Amino acid sequence: MRHFYTRTPLLAALLAGCKLAGATGVPTLQEVTVVGNRPGMIGVADSATDGTVTAKQLATRPLLRTAEVLETIPGLIVTQHSGDGKANQYFLRGFNLDHGSDFATTVMGMPANVASHAHGQGYMDLNFLMPELIANIEFRKGVYAARDGDFSNTGSARIDYQRQVKAPFVDLTLGAHRHRRLLAAGSGEYAGFDVMGAVEVAGNDGPWDLPANLHKRNGVLRLSKGSASDGFAVTAMAYESDWRATEHVPERAISGGGIGRFGALSGSDGGKTHRYSLSGEWAGSDEAGAGSVSAYVIDYGLNYFAAPSGFTSGPRGDQHEQADERLIWGGEARRSVRLQAVELTAGVQLRQDRVGHVGLYQTEGRVRTGTVRQDQLTETAVGLFVEARRQWTPWLRSTVGLRRDQIRASVTPTAGEFNMHNGGKVGAGQTSPKLGLVLRPSGARGDTEFYANWGYGFHSNDVRGATSATHPADGSPAEKLSLFAKSNGAELGLRSKPLAGWNTSLSLWRMSAASELVFVGDEGVTEARGASRRHGLEWSNYFAPTSAVNIDADLAWSHARFKEPVDGGGSHVPNAIPLTASLGMGYEPGGNWYGGVRLRYLGAYALEESNTHKSTPFWLANLKVGYRITPTLQLGVDVLNLLGRKANDIEYWGGSCTRGEQADGSCGGGIDGRLVHPLEPRTVRLSLRATF
Repeated sequence: MRHFYTRTPLLAALLAGCKLAGATGVPTLQEVTVVGNRPGMIGVADSATDGTVTAKQLATRPLLRTAEVLETIPGLIVTQHSGDGKANQYFLRGFNLDHGSDFATTVMGMPANVASHAHGQGYMDLNFLMPELIANIEFRKGVYAARDGDFSNTGSARIDYQRQVKAPFVDLTLGAHRHRRLLAAGSGEYAGFDVMGAVEVAGNDGPWDLPANLHKRNGVLRLSKGSASDGFAVTAMAYESDWRATEHVPERAISGGGIGRFGALSGSDGGKTHRYSLSGEWAGSDEAGAGSVSAYVIDYGLNYFAAPSGFTSGPRGDQHEQADERLIWGGEARRSVRLQAVELTAGVQLRQDRVGHVGLYQTEGRVRTGTVRQDQLTETAVGLFVEARRQWTPWLRSTVGLRRDQIRASVTPTAGEFNMHNGGKVGAGQTSPKLGLVLRPSGARGDTEFYANWGYGFHSNDVRGATSATHPADGSPAEKLSLFAKSNGAELGLRSKPLAGWNTSLSLWRMSAASELVFVGDEGVTEARGASRRHGLEWSNYFAPTSAVNIDADLAWSHARFKEPVDGGGSHVPNAIPLTASLGMGYEPGGNWYGGVRLRYLGAYALEESNTHKSTPFWLANLKVGYRITPTLQLGVDVLNLLGRKANDIEYWGGSCTRGEQADGSCGGGIDGRLVHPLEPRTVRLSLRATF
């Protein structure tokens, strides 16, 4: 079946706040703390679409899912087409990012994207996050930062946790459909070090006819000293989850009465996953410059069972298992120095994925009945980057960057009738130049900067696609594909403060991708979907009329097309959302009441290349209200899908069969049609927090 899924905080404000200091006159890089909202970075940002999200902004934001913290990035959309234990679906800048293929995320220096993953390249499961512990999210868009490498075509996010919580607390949340969550967190001092720890247990059935029976266990322990720009931290994390899933289903099955709106075709879809990690970070400065070092090791696993096409292969169904077990280790080292008028940053990044097994299996009721492919692999990625930043005049500064990436991998097939000759060794590299210019005219109204950015980037492809000579399902010939899918992009933008408390940014961008190569985990093969072009316009606003109120409003428009029509069917890129908008307000005066409300709009998008079939656009509203009963006890209410909107979280176009269609012989090889996963209905969740 074919589916159409298709600089640190500027290193202490990256030398932007660099001062010449010291009695000796020796240039030193001073620590500068930047406190601001996502667009409030005039004087330090390298583009109109850099930004920072603070813990204060997250505190009043209603969330249905953990990964929705990324929707604080203007234009980024988070949805789900399966069970809540699985990675979310992401959309940004005319890209269907699938589960993370073109947006890179790190958490305390650790990569969240998984290369050569069983389900899809760049798989980015953020369900291990605890939103209450996030200190900030620093994001960039585009391919303009030399520090950003694989999976960063549309941008990147760096998420950091707090090193201390203000006070120990226990938070209990209960809601409809057996939603329950308990979070306990606290911090203190031990032997001169700051220690922070948290434990989370959660469960949920959701509104589905087949209860999700989600069980989530999560913990973090952090030892630190100093700050993120001058100190160190060691962090241990452990996350486990298991669930049942209601996959997307044919819309005709719902409209025809075969299943309910929240029904499923398969009764045993779902999975289990784990992520255990240990990481360390250090940063400091001296008279010569500033530097940072990080290292990590991650034990990751997933067993995911799904029958997204229903019963096309027979009455027993199309369920398959995608399995992944691996150890990921790596790190980064950076050094920044001032060479006369130039601020120079250089760094090296290393990552190795040691995959014990990654496989695709035919299953029935989660029991393996056959093996399509099973492999062991080792993938090593090295990135070297250098960036030179110079303030030429009070109104002009520039950033020039260069990045070199090298990937080497070996694949050893271990099972699969037609897979045993699909192994081998492969290697490739890419050099990516970057350029940024910032103009700050003295005569501009208000505090205003203009930006021009250009650069090359890429996302890597699954290494199995680069070594496979045959399709593992049937043994037919397969074309070996490149390890790198190259891209280039450019952007013009401005950032301004037209009024006190109002920050606004506008950007016009474009991107070309040499190919849209996607590893289709359902079939164990890589598909090439042609080169593409995209361009768009983004307008982002943040307004704080008082210290208690913040308002954000974002609008993003994009145009995505293949350079050549695909199979004569058209040039539209499926699931490329052309228009999104959001409006939100947070209220936190520090008194008894606090809260937030959000509106989000998803425009209609093409479901297949001809644009004959389109999704249905919709607005979604969420509300959060809290009341502090005493200084140590507070009550909260979240109302999700406030207006009870009946729409679809995601829509696709593809072939599928219901059990009835298979039984009456009308199925054939699958009936093409609209596949949908509905929005969850209006849901109320109550929370009680006690601090100590």
